[in-house]
Amino acid sequence: MPARTPSTTRSMPDSRTEPDGSVVVRVLSYNIRSIRDDVDALARVVRACAPDLVLLQEAPRFFRWRKKLARLASAADLVILSGGAPAAGPALLCSLRATVERTEDVLLPLTAGRHRRGFATAVVRFGRARLGVLSCHLSLDAEERHVQGGLLLKQLDGLGVPYAVAGGDVNDRPDGRTFRRLAGALQDCWAVAPWGAEHTLPPAAPRQRIDAIFATHGVEVLACGVPVDLPGVSQRDLRAATDHLPVLAALRIPATGD
Repeated sequence: MPARTPSTTRSMPDSRTEPDGSVVVRVLSYNIRSIRDDVDALARVVRACAPDLVLLQEAPRFFRWRKKLARLASAADLVILSGGAPAAGPALLCSLRATVERTEDVLLPLTAGRHRRGFATAVVRFGRARLGVLSCHLSLDAEERHVQGGLLLKQLDGLGVPYAVAGGDVNDRPDGRTFRRLAGALQDCWAVAPWGAEHTLPPAAPRQRIDAIFATHGVEVLACGVPVDLPGVSQRDLRAATDHLPVLAALRIPATGD
């Protein structure tokens, strides 16, 4: 597949509610390395992205993990939705624009000698639009990762809503077997509407795309990419915040009724 070139005219849409009841939401996916780096820089990046939903990976999950995650959420004008230690690292934050229907933290089968993995999931409402949400951090092992990709698709389907978004550190490139499995069943948001920059690792000289946001069909992808030129996001903060670059997407979710 030829490389996609980001649009030079597409902007990152602001969050809004449309006259027909559909909503535009901003979704940010970010591996934050347990907040071991510059937390002020991290908070500035998240806040500048003005997200409605934040899908975190490597959220704090040991000593005082709730306090650390709450401090980041507060600094970014967000609240904790789910995840953290109960999901083995993935977590969800949201703005007060979201109404929470339910949350569930899911632990995946543990392979001896490897890290425990999990999903942080939720179903939220924005007015008349309902959306399933899932944050993931998949295995470094190719076989285990592929199985987890299948579990991710099953988990999304089990949320029981017509529209959903999943994002995270998939530890696989777009030509990898697991990435292709996800992109075959869902929309790879960068591939649909590229914006900003593509690669997420390493921050100083990015050359890999292993972090991604996916959406179910029926969700309109308006823009997606690394927010390198977004007002308020500096290169210095991106490099200081953590060891991955974030992915930001604007999605239009259809109204699903009252």
